[in-house]
Amino acid sequence: MKARVTVTLKPGVLDPQGRAIHNALGGLGFAGVNGVRQGKVIELDLADGTTEAEVAAMCGALLANPVIETYRIELA
Repeated sequence: MKARVTVTLKPGVLDPQGRAIHNALGGLGFAGVNGVRQGKVIELDLADGTTEAEVAAMCGALLANPVIETYRIELA
């Protein structure tokens, strides 16, 4: 069983990496980019029967910082 966890910063949290990407894209001539928010994708190979609640517990304990980040879980 596979799970994909997408972690992003909460709205309002400063994103210096996103800002750096935005500036670099502008420097490369991509003027149509109004903003960038950077995140991470974590792919998990899980034992059959692992529940979404268990993956959420993993996110809360290690994979995401619930104070400044949100996450989305996709089970396959």
